[in-house]
Amino acid sequence: MANPKRRHSKSRRDKRRANWKLTAPQLVECPQCHTLRAPHRACPECGYYKNREVIEVK
Repeated sequence: MANPKRRHSKSRRDKRRANWKLTAPQLVECPQCHTLRAPHRACPECGYYKNREVIEVK
């Protein structure tokens, strides 16, 4: 098996680990009912997507 010839520095190790953070979910406002929803998805509150009803909400 291959083994490293030289030890990697702490800064090089930490730069690799810096991209593990969580991102907040992206939300947009629904034009019909003005609640927050995921982009490119039907609104779970009113059932509208692109100004027309695509799912029936009880």
